[in-house]
Amino acid sequence: MPLSAVLAPVVDLIFPPRCPLCGAGLSAQAGLCAACWSGLEIPGEPACALCQRPFADSMAAGAVCAPCLAHPPRHDGIAAATLYNEPSRRLVLAFKHGNRVALAALLARLIAARIAHLDESWILVPVPLHRWRLWRRGFNQAALLARELSRLRGGRVLVDGLERHRRTPSLGGLGRKARARTLSGAIRVDRRRAAALKGAKVLLVDDVLTSGATTDACVGVLKRAGAERVMIACFARVLDGAA
Repeated sequence: MPLSAVLAPVVDLIFPPRCPLCGAGLSAQAGLCAACWSGLEIPGEPACALCQRPFADSMAAGAVCAPCLAHPPRHDGIAAATLYNEPSRRLVLAFKHGNRVALAALLARLIAARIAHLDESWILVPVPLHRWRLWRRGFNQAALLARELSRLRGGRVLVDGLERHRRTPSLGGLGRKARARTLSGAIRVDRRRAAALKGAKVLLVDDVLTSGATTDACVGVLKRAGAERVMIACFARVLDGAA
């Protein structure tokens, strides 16, 4: 029997299981209460054939959304556990800024449920943080998610596959071209990992996909390094911006 199972009653006695969002009592240390589970919005069908953006109305198979028609994506698909709303926002804030790193396991389980093809042949690469932000926060939330996904579904994690060697300002309020200019040259492949990425199937992991500017920069760098496929996996996806 795993040690964690042996110690579980003691842990539950000292730290009674609580919902990480509302504090309601739970029967186990993982998960949310029923009310908070129901508040999460899970992407469904029909969806865009290129980026899996859900359609509001019924569409023919193979339909492509307006953002992808205007700007065809470089990625090979997006797997989002949830759509960004108030409950998912609070989970992300608790995880990333509240130092609730134990939430990585829960968020990764939800992401894993949206990825049908992930196996040992894939390489998982987290979206990188600049070293100053990493030192200030103490961890890269995308790397924690990548490690949990690997544990759940397999695949090799390259924590340092990408590096953000130049600090960039907030992208909020910037247009598509301005975001691209801001990120130009800021992210690159770690030279020590270039050989592993050539011809690889890569799952690019992040906590939240907003405008898609950062992930698009990462996808471009990975494709130029020779990656065969690059899919994006995230916990929450904002639908206001193009992916």
